[in-house]
Amino acid sequence: MNPLDEHTISCPYCGELLEVLIDEQEAGQRYIEDCQVCCRPIIFHIQTAPEGSLEVTVYREDDA
Repeated sequence: MNPLDEHTISCPYCGELLEVLIDEQEAGQRYIEDCQVCCRPIIFHIQTAPEGSLEVTVYREDDA
């Protein structure tokens, strides 16, 4: 079973803070998930930091 990391992100559309669970196997990937508040598509970019932690960057669909 793979551990999930909890991250707090801010929706790039409405600014709402959201708690998301990120699977460490998603490192190096991009995917789209709708905001739980405004339902607009958030693009997630998952990377592994040099110290091994996961970095989550979010973008608006028109910024990517």
